Amino acid sequence: MTMNQKMTLKQRMLNFMQGRYGVDQLSGFLIWTAVIIAVITMFVRVPVLQIVTWVMIIYAYVRIFSKQINKRYAQNQKFLDATWGIRKFFADIRYRIKYGKQTAEPYHIYKCRKCGQKIRVPKGKGKIMITCPKCKYQFKKKS
Repeated sequence: MTMNQKMTLKQRMLNFMQGRYGVDQLSGFLIWTAVIIAVITMFVRVPVLQIVTWVMIIYAYVRIFSKQINKRYAQNQKFLDATWGIRKFFADIRYRIKYGKQTAEPYHIYKCRKCGQKIRVPKGKGKIMITCPKCKYQFKKKS
């Protein structure tokens, strides 16, 4: 294959996807869940799980290639709203791992009472006035 043929293949794919919805969080979730179920069905032979796997993969690709962008966007928003608590739980864990006691200098993590922004404050500074970088709300805390 020459360079021009590769470029035309890439260009053809880009042209094909023009005006289509593409991959979003719901499609990614469906595909990854289907892969996990497929791995499980390798060990546990349940025909229903194989059918569920194929249905999930087909539905994910129908969403990806769909031209009904507004409907797909609304479906993704409902999915994100429904899974907000789970995603927040894991985001908090990642945040604590990144900025918690594993860092070189110990920190306190406070939440702004007004906007909920997390603020990292070094320990051992006594009572200090903390200003939220997002909404500029000020509050006193012991560091």
